[in-house]
Amino acid sequence: MSKLVEYLKDTKTELKHVIWPSRSQTLYYTLIVVALSVLIAYFLGIFDFIFSTGLEKILSF
Repeated sequence: MSKLVEYLKDTKTELKHVIWPSRSQTLYYTLIVVALSVLIAYFLGIFDFIFSTGLEKILSF
């Protein structure tokens, strides 16, 4: 039990050293992640459409 308490105290001490992002930075980074996720999903969707159409044409012969 003492190891758990020591771990929690050390964790609390380490969290005081963390430089937390501001609210505007957090919002900005969140928007970047969402935009990149949408772009990658669109990109993968295009390739999925191309490959599935190509495979469909190959198999229909």
